[in-house]
Amino acid sequence: MSNGIVENLINALMKLPGIGRKTAQRLSFYIMGMPADEVKSIAGALLEIKEKARFCRLCFNITEDELCAICSDPARDKSSICVVEEPSNLIVIERTKTYKGLYHVLLGALSPIDGITPEKLKINELLERIKTGGEVAEVIIATNPNTKGETTAQYLSQVLKPLGIKTTRIAQGLPIGGDIEFADEVTIAKALEGRKEMTDNN
Repeated sequence: MSNGIVENLINALMKLPGIGRKTAQRLSFYIMGMPADEVKSIAGALLEIKEKARFCRLCFNITEDELCAICSDPARDKSSICVVEEPSNLIVIERTKTYKGLYHVLLGALSPIDGITPEKLKINELLERIKTGGEVAEVIIATNPNTKGETTAQYLSQVLKPLGIKTTRIAQGLPIGGDIEFADEVTIAKALEGRKEMTDNN
């Protein structure tokens, strides 16, 4: 009976990204040794985020309200939009405290081999924001510096070109093949500062 319960927990944890069997097993035994109130707190937090969290109507950041705190902040610079793949990327950039503009979360990156086409990302919503907003002067593309991120950046550059919007790409500091989520604040800040305007040649 106990083996069945432990196995169920291991299998459940393995559904999380980056969690293999050994890690899931280690976590399972750690959870078994935790006080009951701490386990209930974690379980409650998991249920709460599923019940209350949703995507911002404008930028698709995670929020409890119709608009996230960034989109609803009148002090943010509405002339620039920083495009990221996931809400986790947005959080890292915010920690730098150097970027004061708005964001747009694509909720993924282009990967035709995996069936992730432009229609499955929030690209049309980005274009609509720019067309109807009227204040956007620059779009900063901050997708990850890997194959999927670069493919996405090039595609965005092409579809934004007809709109006459300055399109820049974060530059120095991020290693090729890396992930923004795991970069430190100083590296991200330097990448934002060193962003370059995108052309047909880059």
